[in-house]
Amino acid sequence: MRIQDYAGRFRERGEQLQKKKTVRNLITFFAVLISALLQAFVIQAFIQPSSLLSGGFTGIALLADMAASSVGKSFPTSLGMLALNIPVAILCGRSISMRFVLFSLLQVIFSSLFLQIFHFEPMFDDLMLNVIFGGFLLGISGVIALRGNASMGGTDFIALYVSNKTGQSIWGQVFVGNCVLFCIFGLMFGWDHAAYTILFYFIVTKTISAFHHRYERVTLQVTTLHGPDIVKAYVSHFRHGISCVDAVGGYSGKPMHLLHTVVSSYEQADVIRLMREVDPHVIINVFKTDQFYGKFYQAPLE
Repeated sequence: MRIQDYAGRFRERGEQLQKKKTVRNLITFFAVLISALLQAFVIQAFIQPSSLLSGGFTGIALLADMAASSVGKSFPTSLGMLALNIPVAILCGRSISMRFVLFSLLQVIFSSLFLQIFHFEPMFDDLMLNVIFGGFLLGISGVIALRGNASMGGTDFIALYVSNKTGQSIWGQVFVGNCVLFCIFGLMFGWDHAAYTILFYFIVTKTISAFHHRYERVTLQVTTLHGPDIVKAYVSHFRHGISCVDAVGGYSGKPMHLLHTVVSSYEQADVIRLMREVDPHVIINVFKTDQFYGKFYQAPLE
């Protein structure tokens, strides 16, 4: 009977894990779909009418299309996006996560497909409005993909690969790299549009940085009467170290525990929720950690 009970629990747990996996895949799929549709909209409604250039591999594909058009030829942007993304995806697949890479490639495929299927009309006649709103919306497109555990492919693969290895966000360095592409664009088609493009992509980068905090770290300073219980629950759910020292309440005079731990900002809400479940009266002070030295577990991209 005990064996049957154990088998039943094991099977039930397996079914629960499968349901969670299915839900997670559906969330990622719809995030990728929305991100791709928004990206295609931004390219047709803001970027192309204003003769701007996107960054990364999409920008290279657009630049190739512009260069071909200037000599009376044609090089579809969608084809260029696929041709540039697939080799990098194969190279980064093992080091990042095959699931992450496959969904990111699906985003690129959807974007390419939507560029062929849909024909969005320009939103504004004013160049500056196109730069501001187009940059913001393209940044939101990237955030939607990243929040769904995917990306817009291209240089995102490289940026996330480096970030996952170092634990540091490198969107600023990606922006600098794209500025080189924009300078080439300026040499070919004029510096006015190149300058507007740099401003456009600066807005894209700032938008992503404002909403994507995976590689930011925070320190939690915790005061509680139930230190050992919180520590036990914490180490069973998270792969980070935590210190616990004895303290005395200045007002109550009661013996207390002072805990310190450093976590990724995207884990912050889950950690706080767990600690408050163990001790509803826990006091938690959260502050940003700009510099951290030592071993730190960075969950892999999934």
